[in-house]
Amino acid sequence: MKDFELERIKRRKLFEMMKKLNIGKEGENVKVCVPTLGQGGLDDYVSDHFGRAPTFTIVDLKTGEVKVIPNTSIHMGGSGYPPEIMREHGVDVMLCSGIGPRAIKMFEQFGIEVYVGATGTVREAIEAWKAGKLQEATDKNACKMHRHHHNEHIY
Repeated sequence: MKDFELERIKRRKLFEMMKKLNIGKEGENVKVCVPTLGQGGLDDYVSDHFGRAPTFTIVDLKTGEVKVIPNTSIHMGGSGYPPEIMREHGVDVMLCSGIGPRAIKMFEQFGIEVYVGATGTVREAIEAWKAGKLQEATDKNACKMHRHHHNEHIY
């Protein structure tokens, strides 16, 4: 278990180092995705419910292009799961409020980094991530946050 945690930390440090060195440079193409409430782009708000977010806002940090796509996943009466949609759109990093352990595993399989604790607007979430203020999603913080998150709401 400790080896796994150590590997995760090393991978994160390497990723952060690469991110700092490469953002905005030729050849680097980091696409960041945020679950959102509507069509507002960078000024839209982060959705608290990752799987049931009405839209996903994808920001290409190299070109500055902002693309808003509808959530067509199984959670919204469509097909497939959000991580599969992200993979189709070439997403590298997902920033969200909280997320369940199964989704984290799927993102990991696709090589997409997931960070939790995103709040406010898409722009604010990306700034917080760049500043290192968001936590990388792990089984520990996922389970706890996900359960806590759902117990607060009465269906």
